[in-house]
Amino acid sequence: MSSHRLSQSYSSFVFQLSSISIPSNIQEALADPRWTKAMVDEMETLEKNNTWDLVSLPRGKKTVGCKWVFTIKHRADETIERYKARLVAKGYTQSYGVDYQETFTPVAKLNTVRILLSLVANQD
Repeated sequence: MSSHRLSQSYSSFVFQLSSISIPSNIQEALADPRWTKAMVDEMETLEKNNTWDLVSLPRGKKTVGCKWVFTIKHRADETIERYKARLVAKGYTQSYGVDYQETFTPVAKLNTVRILLSLVANQD
């Protein structure tokens, strides 16, 4: 890949992106303390928000599995803000009408909230 047409700042940003690897599985993540800390932070947040309750699995039902998703968040000046790990449900294993209605994750981006507040303020 050629970077001769990129500005110096974009060129260094692209180089920085290529020098950091995002783990593709849990074993790779656990080998790096930065990713391990991100995973611990995610688990603490899930526990603090009372995300789930431990219950007995009903007879004849299967659990919905989960997996870790890793990403790197950057600031506007292209420096690394943080390493982010999310524990996500494998919703594609659910069956509509059987266990499809049981999993819900309310997520709102800050920009969406700002837009809604702006509309409310402008429309009284």
